[in-house]
Amino acid sequence: MKERVYRHCIELTNGRWSSALIKKFAYSKWSRYMIPSFAKVYQINIGEMEKQLNEYRSLHEFFIRKLKANSRKIDAVAGEIISPVDAVIEDIGKVKSDQSIIVKGKTYSVYDMLGDEKIVKKYVGGTYLIFYLSPSHYHRIHCPATGIVIKRWTLGNKSYPVNKYGLKWGKSTLSRNYRSITEIKTEEGNGICMVKVGAMFINSIILSHHKEHLVQGEEMAYFSFGSTVVLLFEKNTFIQKDFPSMPYPVKIGEIIGEMRKEV
Repeated sequence: MKERVYRHCIELTNGRWSSALIKKFAYSKWSRYMIPSFAKVYQINIGEMEKQLNEYRSLHEFFIRKLKANSRKIDAVAGEIISPVDAVIEDIGKVKSDQSIIVKGKTYSVYDMLGDEKIVKKYVGGTYLIFYLSPSHYHRIHCPATGIVIKRWTLGNKSYPVNKYGLKWGKSTLSRNYRSITEIKTEEGNGICMVKVGAMFINSIILSHHKEHLVQGEEMAYFSFGSTVVLLFEKNTFIQKDFPSMPYPVKIGEIIGEMRKEV
């Protein structure tokens, strides 16, 4: 019953006009008056921001804020994979033989998520990690490993909540929401598929890196609202860090595992 009510309410509020109004307000100069209270409510570390609070001209501009140089340290050695975002790791597991993953007890189709059978087959039996970004997090996405871009593509048109309730009660949010996907071939020769999932109301995922070569830690894109990143690793290529429990908070640059040199 709760699931049906939740979905119904989201469908009513996630229409074309409601999304447009929310986006218009977030971009408006009037929204800047909400910035101090937003920062306080979400306990944002203003000391690491590139600008002062009063320098942001809109809530949107504040939301996609950059950090001061060296706010996130990248100390990875060759083969180590870093967290691409400031987030909470909500789930880790293996991609099943039926091309599905389980997140918060809910089954998702990796084929629906990626939309490419040939690419999906490469990740069956591999590891997946789900990173959730709340409104309190820094919303720029960085490269988890040095390598080259194999493919970039987008799927979906609407976006639904990707918080714990959205993952639990939403209808295939990770494989239905607007998605910007990048497949990377690392220096070790292994593939990583990064799925950037749009959040409720605002689909905007802006790519800030358009070159083929990627350097670990450099910025790739940013979200205009709280959202989720899914990392997929090919079978027998990734050794994850021993996380004591889930959900587990991470920051950009933190080691989340390492790549095997031989598959």
